[in-house]
Amino acid sequence: MPFPSSLRARSGPRRRSLLAVAPAALLVAGCSADSENSASGGSRPSAADRVRARAARDSRALAERYDAVVAAHPALAQRLRPLRAEVARHERAFAGTPSSSPSPSVSASPSVSASPSGPAAPSAAASAAVPAKEKDALAELAAAEREIADRRTEALLTAPGELARLLASVAAAGAAHVYLLTEAGR
Repeated sequence: MPFPSSLRARSGPRRRSLLAVAPAALLVAGCSADSENSASGGSRPSAADRVRARAARDSRALAERYDAVVAAHPALAQRLRPLRAEVARHERAFAGTPSSSPSPSVSASPSVSASPSGPAAPSAAASAAVPAKEKDALAELAAAEREIADRRTEALLTAPGELARLLASVAAAGAAHVYLLTEAGR
């Protein structure tokens, strides 16, 4: 007597069918989830983009500090103009796209006399924060330059190649600015 096949009727897919289809279904689900994030712009900026944006903001704030010191102490304008122009150049270098090349000169060169970019007159709050003595105002500028140069030196350790070179160059320029603001003025 032959052995009867199952008495109950098979309903639904077989186990083998499910095992064959499951990986493909997971792959399709994973691809559609990734495409939704990229289509909606839900991706976060890369670490390099964040470092670049922070460096641009730091340069912008430093340029505003230079503007405030010049507004409070007009006699320092000629001395600070080349340094301020370099800071503005640094901001433009960091604000550019990662693939764009920075301007050829990102070092501190006292002979540069480019006009500063941005607002000509600083806000009243920025002017009020400037010390009354020129020497103290220069010391504050030097401290700000030093702090930003140190921050950029730290950031270059984890930055990708070209950005790390830019950070190193601009940090070195900041160190030269510190020297020019403190030692050269004595």
